[in-house]
Amino acid sequence: MTDLSFSCSERLLERALKTIPLGSQTFSKSYKHYPKGGSPFFAEKGKGPYLFDVDGNQFIDMVNGLAAVTLGYCDPDVDTAIIKQVEKGVIFSLSNELEALLAEKIAQLIPCAEMSRFGKNGSDATTAAIRLSRAYTGRDEVAVCGYHGWHDWYIGSTDKKLGVPEATQSLTHKFQFNNIDSLEALFKKRKDKIAAVILEPMNITYPEADFLPGVKALCQEYGAVLVFDETVTGFRFDLGGAQKIFGVTPDLATFGKGIANGMPLSVVTGKKEIMQLLDEVFFSFTYGGELLSIAAALATIEKLEKQSGIQKITTYGTQLKEGLEALISQFSCSDFLSVSGNPVWSFFNIHVDEPEELYLWKTLYMQETLKRGLITLGSHNLTLSHDEGVIERVLAIYAEVIEVFARAKSKGGPGSFLHVDSLTPLFSVRKKD
Repeated sequence: MTDLSFSCSERLLERALKTIPLGSQTFSKSYKHYPKGGSPFFAEKGKGPYLFDVDGNQFIDMVNGLAAVTLGYCDPDVDTAIIKQVEKGVIFSLSNELEALLAEKIAQLIPCAEMSRFGKNGSDATTAAIRLSRAYTGRDEVAVCGYHGWHDWYIGSTDKKLGVPEATQSLTHKFQFNNIDSLEALFKKRKDKIAAVILEPMNITYPEADFLPGVKALCQEYGAVLVFDETVTGFRFDLGGAQKIFGVTPDLATFGKGIANGMPLSVVTGKKEIMQLLDEVFFSFTYGGELLSIAAALATIEKLEKQSGIQKITTYGTQLKEGLEALISQFSCSDFLSVSGNPVWSFFNIHVDEPEELYLWKTLYMQETLKRGLITLGSHNLTLSHDEGVIERVLAIYAEVIEVFARAKSKGGPGSFLHVDSLTPLFSVRKKD
């Protein structure tokens, strides 16, 4: 194993920080998440499961544009669809038939989908769902569980609330995943004030058998709109979303990320009686009908259907998850390491009590995976291009990384094993409550 050079990335970061706050357009792609001294900060290109940085290093990518890439980078079928549409036009002064074709396809696939509207980011869709819920119920408050984007109504409930008015913060209330009592307590306390309950139907852990049905029953009892945020789970867990897998149909749902293999597109969809309020509720912007993304979505869905893509990704993900569990056991690290989540979106978990110690371990994890040619922020956002051979290589890397973890554990911790700047505690979009 040869240490990689990141000199070009480091120079570009220094340059970018002079004109770009954070040096990046996205928090999770910034130096806040990648330790200085041993990380790439700028990508040059991607192909299939691989990302190439500006220093010419090649990585197996398990981040995949923060789960926005479902098939793999530069998928030829999606690229062909984009090029074909670019020759006709990107956006027009009128709507286009492709919008109806995608809305019809979504209605065929997703249990709750009767009508749909499109956005560009997951935050667009979740915010539209909340505004719709407020209009439909005549109420203002929201119960949240999980991560739902950067807009005021949600981010004001987190420690990233700087700049959000207190009046807005007061309208959003958290409840705990797999704790139906925490939601019921909110309903009883807030009585007829809650317009919507929004949650990710699954993230780090599986929902208990009675949790999602219980959430739906409480929404029906108290007259709130049930919203599933499937920005990640949609078109990854199943073409019908997590709602199809778990057999619970929400009133509204939001989708994004992998629907268009990396092109910017999101969806708010659901019952017609609620969605048709968008005739009056304002959700409108110039690029809502941008056609390259819509063409990419149709091509992505078609390929996933024809190639049984979700089933294949699940198979590869199961291979990875079971292999990781075996390695953790092999190196006697089960007391502080584990794997969780769905095979298509699994998590490598480090269990320590102190936040400062946790971030030393996270830094060691980043250091050791990156130097071996693997990019992951702790999750494995698989694509159709992560075939059996790629997964075998990932597991070989993990065997070396977990062996380092075992040595660090036996010698008092990760500190003396680090040769990069340590990460510091950050806002976590998903954590076990």
